[in-house]
Amino acid sequence: MADQEKQTEKETRRKEKLALDASMMVTRDRERRKSYLAKEEVMAKASDTRHTQRADRRAIEDVEQKARELARKQAYDAREKSATDAREAKKLKDRERPNR
Repeated sequence: MADQEKQTEKETRRKEKLALDASMMVTRDRERRKSYLAKEEVMAKASDTRHTQRADRRAIEDVEQKARELARKQAYDAREKSATDAREAKKLKDRERPNR
């Protein structure tokens, strides 16, 4: 009888230990998943932030590029107008000179 009681006690302790181990494993897995998801969320937010910053920089660069192109075009147009005005002035001057 005593051997059977000892064996039953051992079996009961073994089952309790297995149940406890299983419970701890489930808890560890749950915590691991929770930690993983938290890390993924942080990385996703960081990625979104970098994407937004990159888009903002691109927009600013586009505006600056358009402003440079406009300034270049205006400078070119001003040079062309100046050259045209100079040619017109020279033509008028050349026309007036033979008459004197």
